[in-house]
Amino acid sequence: MRSFWLFQATPEGLPKKRRALFWVWNLGVVLAAGLCLGWLSLFYAYGDYPDTIMKTYFQHPLILFLNIAPVVLALFLLYALAGRGWLAFLLADLVIWGLSLGNYYKLRFRDDPLMFQDLKNLRDAAAITAMADYDLTPDKRVVFGVLCLVFGTAFLFFLARGRLLKKPRLALLAVCAALCLPTAKLMENTNLYNKIQNFDQIERWSSTQVYLSKGFVYPFLHSVTAGAVKPPAGYSETDTRALLASYAAEDIRSERKVDLIAIQLEAFADFSLFEGVEGVDFDRAYGVYHRLESESIAGDLVTNIFAGGTVDTERAFLTGYADQRNYRANTNSYAWYLQSQGYTVEGCHPSYEWFYNRRNVNGYLGLPTYYFIENRFRELYPHGEAPDEVLFPEIFRLYEENRDNGGGPYFSFNVTYQGHGPYGTEDVWRGEHFTDGRYSAETANIVDNYLGSVMDTAEQLQWLLDQFRGEERPVVLVVFGDHKPWLGYGNSAYQELGVNLDLATEEGFYNYYATRYLIWANDAAKEALGSDFTGVGEDVSSCFLMNLVFDALGWTGDAWAQAAGDIRREIPVLTDVGRYVRNGTLTAELDPEGQEILQRYLSLQYYYSTHFQYK
Repeated sequence: MRSFWLFQATPEGLPKKRRALFWVWNLGVVLAAGLCLGWLSLFYAYGDYPDTIMKTYFQHPLILFLNIAPVVLALFLLYALAGRGWLAFLLADLVIWGLSLGNYYKLRFRDDPLMFQDLKNLRDAAAITAMADYDLTPDKRVVFGVLCLVFGTAFLFFLARGRLLKKPRLALLAVCAALCLPTAKLMENTNLYNKIQNFDQIERWSSTQVYLSKGFVYPFLHSVTAGAVKPPAGYSETDTRALLASYAAEDIRSERKVDLIAIQLEAFADFSLFEGVEGVDFDRAYGVYHRLESESIAGDLVTNIFAGGTVDTERAFLTGYADQRNYRANTNSYAWYLQSQGYTVEGCHPSYEWFYNRRNVNGYLGLPTYYFIENRFRELYPHGEAPDEVLFPEIFRLYEENRDNGGGPYFSFNVTYQGHGPYGTEDVWRGEHFTDGRYSAETANIVDNYLGSVMDTAEQLQWLLDQFRGEERPVVLVVFGDHKPWLGYGNSAYQELGVNLDLATEEGFYNYYATRYLIWANDAAKEALGSDFTGVGEDVSSCFLMNLVFDALGWTGDAWAQAAGDIRREIPVLTDVGRYVRNGTLTAELDPEGQEILQRYLSLQYYYSTHFQYK
């Protein structure tokens, strides 16, 4: 019977040498099981994306290590606690494979990976799954995982049968516990996470694809802290709830329910406001746009971003939040409020639905119907991202569809793509030149391309407004740029134009962060609302632009809109880059009263963004 010592339940009856081999064998088998379980998690990490992504994991040893090492550590920790290898494997498999399977199905159904924050919304996820009638029939990959679970558990039951005794268990537990903290620090290290780039098989601008390019276990564990929404210092939920409750939410009166069309213009900014720039025909580039501003309320929109990060501005506009995050569940927004007021809510972006994960996040922010390349614009423009001459007529057509079908009040939120950089250094947009030859060929071509796009966008906007002018329904448009454009590496074109981008100066700050907005109304809206909708609008942050719109429309709004509006009147420019406008002055240091108002806003923002009310 000694020849079958591997199958013994306990090693006490074995000679000392065989007893040592017994434990080496058991630990080796558990280690092998952990490596296999780690590999299995990678097998599900990429959902329905090409199998070639799996191969890239093995081309990056650090990705393999960061995904498999936590699995091995968890298995040994459970081994130390349970004392039996098969039980530890079964428990680890149920958790790790279960999460991996959840990630697999979530990628398949929503093109959205599983993150730690999603575990807080399991009930909502189950309801969505039931309503969507997703097909959960196990495929070959799922069947393979089940077989691995059963086989692995049986393998350890027969070939790692020794039950750890008290001293070995304590020793193993101490080693595992000692490794937990450095492993956790490694998982949460943002610098390391961002340095690991595996872009050969994925689109780097897709947050989903960047996530899966790093495996599953590693990015999931990184999301524990990276995606956490933390309350501000000094936050009191009781006080904040009471403050919000002090505002009485008001419905929009029927006579003021105008159709509201919002359009965020990609990288649209008014260069004619730059001081000292010569040799550029700004009058021609911005002539149409300036005429539109003259018949609107128009002003400066101060954003948090420069040359990129489009979603920061659009989501600040939709939510009223200065600080944006990775939305993983339904979150209060102005779109949800308008839905509650009987508005039809939808919009367009003529790019890919995975870009910034808009496919999912737009729904979380109250835009249940949204049109992208995949579900609308590929048929309208089969050459890629649609230009404004395709997008703007579609915005109007969707408005007409709602109108002609007897639809009620209408809110449309749209994001253009046409102005997206980089701008060519050789070809020029439709042959349009705006520079006079004094600049380098590279700078001239970049600027000419950008201004050609700007001029065309203004012309398309003019066409759209002309369609709305004669409408019997009252229509209001709010149009704004998301950020200043990219103009060459190291801002080379800005430098050659002589644009001040010194953030220590007020001029440089506005040149860097400010775009323009306008609020325009047709005659029917002007009559219904009793306003001419013209004049100079105040400088506001993107998170307060909707408050200006509410004021122009005579809407009071819900408690959040009222509270944010009060704060906007005190600090109209409130950025996440540490600059504010207080009492008409741009400052980095708020006075004590301003500090208290800022603290109030941050507390309200945290509470309102984490307590969804539109069930």
